Amino acid sequence: MTKRLTDVARKAGVSEATVSRVLNGRGGVSEATRTAVLTALDVLGYERPTKLRGERARLVGLVLPELQNPIFPALAEVVTGSLAQRGFTPALCARTIGGVSESDYVDMLLEHQVSGVIFAGGSYALGDASHEHYRRLTDRKLPVVLVNAGVDELTFPRVSTDDAVAVEQAYGHLRSLGHERIGMVLGPEDHVPSRRKLAAMARIAGWTDADQEVERTSFSMEGARVAATKLVRRGVTGVICASDVLALGTVRAVRRLGCSVPGDVSVVGFDDSAFMTCTDPPLTTVRQPIEMMGQAAVDLLVTQIEGGGVLADELLFEPELVVRGSTAPVPAADPVRPRGG
Repeated sequence: MTKRLTDVARKAGVSEATVSRVLNGRGGVSEATRTAVLTALDVLGYERPTKLRGERARLVGLVLPELQNPIFPALAEVVTGSLAQRGFTPALCARTIGGVSESDYVDMLLEHQVSGVIFAGGSYALGDASHEHYRRLTDRKLPVVLVNAGVDELTFPRVSTDDAVAVEQAYGHLRSLGHERIGMVLGPEDHVPSRRKLAAMARIAGWTDADQEVERTSFSMEGARVAATKLVRRGVTGVICASDVLALGTVRAVRRLGCSVPGDVSVVGFDDSAFMTCTDPPLTTVRQPIEMMGQAAVDLLVTQIEGGGVLADELLFEPELVVRGSTAPVPAADPVRPRGG
């Protein structure tokens, strides 16, 4: 008990006596101090006294699919900063392959009596039994916001980039450069933003199932290299990718085939994550308005926490095409043929 009092007092910036008064339900403590002590208790992982367990902490979970893609740390920076300004303590939960699952994170966050959760990502297959944890959140009426995961069945407030507009911008840019054989490197089948991008491409380009020049992969440069190699060997001269990471893997694939970007193949990414101006060549990409989306997600969550009504309609934010050095006019009629390997 003494260690707990010391740890919580240090975390909250108050005396051990103050912590004791809060935990024992005594008076003489301001509401701000009481909130700080309870939040410190939750963040440190200590169990609340029984009489305090019914109260939600001013703790908000931010669940991300990964941290390797720079776009997710960028979103985390916006969200955690905005939450701190509102008096909430963010708890960052990043999923890893073979590590803690999203469902496990939800269990931990519920144990800490969080005030709400923001999920970012997009892999939300309908009817998937592994997503039962969303129903638990709904049953508890816990405030939740989804970022780039617009699945109607979940009924949570959603903040997303307009994937249809993103594809329109990328496709229109490549067509303006004379490209006719345009392919796509997308994420897995259950990745909602990839699914939306494909639907937009089919509509804009008039694709039928037989026409589609699409390869799916995990969100890794290695997976993108394998996927893009297949497209280039089929004669594609322009590639639209579902992320900047996939775009960089595509550039690597083109070079390993003995071709060049953008001399033989033009590549368009998605996100405009950090350092895309420093790649070789600098990457043409569709920029997500992460700052505005992160702020909007926090606004929606805090409104719910404070008891305000929030419509379940999805907020769509328009992206911006950023043209750099990875796209150029379609190569001459007799382009360099990719070598094997």
